[in-house]
Amino acid sequence: MSAHIKTFAIAGALAAAFAAVSTAASADDAKEKCFGVALAGQNDCAAGAGTTCAGTSKVDYQGNEFKLVPAGSCLTMELPKMQDGMARMGSLEPLDRDLPAM
Repeated sequence: MSAHIKTFAIAGALAAAFAAVSTAASADDAKEKCFGVALAGQNDCAAGAGTTCAGTSKVDYQGNEFKLVPAGSCLTMELPKMQDGMARMGSLEPLDRDLPAM
């Protein structure tokens, strides 16, 4: 019986170790949708009217298209200023700026 107990103890320890590694990896890979940060044609998917999906953004930093970025980094990304000199920032919600002409 003690051999069985040792086997179960080792198996349990290995399972716990694999679970911890798997959880840590998924936490490090967490992503969030960040609107208005993708270059033209490099968005991850569509967000609003007049858009379809990945790779379809028409202008750089199109406000209604998103890019998946590491969780927590969207609102702190450094982006080029707009033509009027105003700061351009990413958003967790679709934006009404830098939209293509219809």
